[in-house]
Amino acid sequence: MAKKQFKGTINIDVRESTPDWEPYAEPTAPEGAPNVLYIIWDDVGFSAMEPFGGLIETPNMQRLADQGLRYTQFHTTALCSPTRSCLLTGRNATSNGMACITEGSTGFPNANARIPFEHAFISETLVEQGWNTYAVGKWHVTPSEECNMASSKRHWPLGRGFERFYGFLGGETDQWYPELIYDNHPEDQPYLPKDGYHLSKDLTDKAIRFIRDAKTIAPDKPWLTYFCPGAGHAPHHVWSEWADKYKGTFDMGYEQYREGVLERMKQMGIVPQETDLTPINPLAHLTGPEGQPFPALDTVRPWDSLSEDEKTLYRRMAEVYAGFISYTDHEIGRLLDYLEQSGQLENTIVVVLSDNGASGEGGPNGSVNECKFFNGVPDTIEENIKYLDVLGTEKTYNHYPTGWAMAFNTPNKMWKRWASYEGGIADPFIIAWPKGMKARGEIRHQYIHAIDIVPTLYDCLGVEPPEVVNGYTQAPIEGVTFRYTFNDASAATKRETQFYVMLGTRGIWHKGWHANTTHAPATSDWGHFTQDAWELYHLDDDRSQAHDVAAQFPEKLEELKNLWWVEAGKYNGLPLDDRGAVAILTSPRPQLSKPRDHYIYYPDVADVPEVVAVNIRNRSYSILAEVELQTPEAAGILFAHGGRFGGHALYLKDGKLIYVYNWLGEVEQKVTSSADVPSGKLVVGVKFDKTGMDGNAPTGTATLYINDQKVGSAQIKTQLGNFSLAGEGLCVGRDGGQPVSNDYESPFPFVGGTINQVVVDVSGQRYVDLEKEAIGAFSRD
Repeated sequence: MAKKQFKGTINIDVRESTPDWEPYAEPTAPEGAPNVLYIIWDDVGFSAMEPFGGLIETPNMQRLADQGLRYTQFHTTALCSPTRSCLLTGRNATSNGMACITEGSTGFPNANARIPFEHAFISETLVEQGWNTYAVGKWHVTPSEECNMASSKRHWPLGRGFERFYGFLGGETDQWYPELIYDNHPEDQPYLPKDGYHLSKDLTDKAIRFIRDAKTIAPDKPWLTYFCPGAGHAPHHVWSEWADKYKGTFDMGYEQYREGVLERMKQMGIVPQETDLTPINPLAHLTGPEGQPFPALDTVRPWDSLSEDEKTLYRRMAEVYAGFISYTDHEIGRLLDYLEQSGQLENTIVVVLSDNGASGEGGPNGSVNECKFFNGVPDTIEENIKYLDVLGTEKTYNHYPTGWAMAFNTPNKMWKRWASYEGGIADPFIIAWPKGMKARGEIRHQYIHAIDIVPTLYDCLGVEPPEVVNGYTQAPIEGVTFRYTFNDASAATKRETQFYVMLGTRGIWHKGWHANTTHAPATSDWGHFTQDAWELYHLDDDRSQAHDVAAQFPEKLEELKNLWWVEAGKYNGLPLDDRGAVAILTSPRPQLSKPRDHYIYYPDVADVPEVVAVNIRNRSYSILAEVELQTPEAAGILFAHGGRFGGHALYLKDGKLIYVYNWLGEVEQKVTSSADVPSGKLVVGVKFDKTGMDGNAPTGTATLYINDQKVGSAQIKTQLGNFSLAGEGLCVGRDGGQPVSNDYESPFPFVGGTINQVVVDVSGQRYVDLEKEAIGAFSRD
């Protein structure tokens, strides 16, 4: 935006001068400009909610559908960070450097997790044209290695045009104990679950507060609110009474759910009458280019093959998920009620969508701890069934099995992560704008994509995308407006082509046709992409991709295959990456400081995110706490990293020094000192010596020390992958999230003494040498 010239007059005497405030005035939106409310659901499949034929009751989503339009061919990228980058910029994910989630960046232009400033966020544009801008909830478009207090904050919400932010920066968080950020700093949750806390409620409170704060001062100023609750991403956390409302709803199993929902969708006009269901395991016969088996994680166990205990478990997992969605819909209803009661809803453009299809990350057995997936550890029914009565509570990090992912994506096949099939990329979409739309409760079938929303909003707002934003010359917006469909149901789709790539899977849509590879996503590590087999579907007639017509139309298939390469070249589609989750998530990434042998941590500072904390995975390590105990009753956390579903902690309790390593929530491996901890200046700690492997779990001996005296030891196993993607960080003097151990309740703050510092050593030196060095450093303070 060009700098405005001063048009007043300046003389020696102010009395003879004329002021001009225009160059300094805040930008002002056009009179009567609409508000914008994004509502971004997470991992909610095409047919999960009632407006699209599902059995999950969402009266407030239905309310919006009745006020506006439902689109049956809306598409995303098959994964959350990539889709969200499209929703904020109007450019393709690979153009944005978001070919994968931020935790899976690779350092190539398509996947560096750093959205170029030449791709302005809608917030950056609107804030300079007179809108207030708020982001609430999940963010997940900041590089994970920059989600810490030492980073520049350039890719945080306030660095990309949002004036206020409250939520979490990563891809998921515990709904009972979230890792929260307020603007640019960490924030403790305002109260605990025992007092009624749930993240969906907290986020709704903040969204209302942000809007009301500004409206109190400037009632006519429009706003953009980007509202992103964690529902229904794992963990599926909700009050039991909400899950109990669905008792019996899913007793028929996922195959019959698909059949019933498809008939309902046909009756509603969501899908063509000729739409067929695919088999529950449509791809399990496939093998990789060198005969690799199809990933077991991406298969479904037929309902009739399950035992009664398994059916009971799976039903409850679906009930909990449904309750989670309905509860969050209820909270969103409070936001809509506020807007309606305050007279704002009429001129608010409400955009509702899911960022990808239903998730298959629970695997064929479902999961009570989704972190196992990211550690390459399969769930077992024997372990999961133990948690039947506490599913959805703070004691689980739960996720339903793949059968329900297939069901909630009816009639489509496969799920999140699969960009080749509609189950990953076809998602529910609602847009309502009472003042600007004539249509009410209608359905639209035009093919649209996540990159089309920003240009559509600009079209509705009367905003011309600026050529320069914050000094950066802007690249072209890659989406196209679909406002022309609002009042013309029969309008031809103006989008001609959309290419897809995700975790090694590929697809392309062109004028009603869709071609894709049969390559499995990043659980396969198949490689050999030039040997991929391709399929062809005519989506206009075959919405579920039930009928591969590649053999009937070989020339059309070749046309689309060639077009995929053209589009990939245009939008940074390469290189392809299908490595497994552990390999992708643990790949080296740039850090603010070089890896070192000694890491020093202090109490009374912000939690340290795992991605920038000391890396103890698959190696020996020591944890030494320099303390001054004033009383034998001193107790509390010395050091904690991770939480209930994977982590370790060193603490004092009942006069003893205790170390717990919680292996993926399954095994609490506890070492307790044989001697009481004396008062005075001490160095207490634990040393883990790695000696072998148990499957993919490093094993060894954990030995406790009080000064240089060994006071206990035990054999333990440790995790090969991350403790969590939920933001559970490293803390000193408290446990900031879910407790690592059932031995205490968070935050279990340290009392009865002083923690000077905690040193974590990964050099492999002897503990006694380290302890003497620490005592020497302590004595010099």
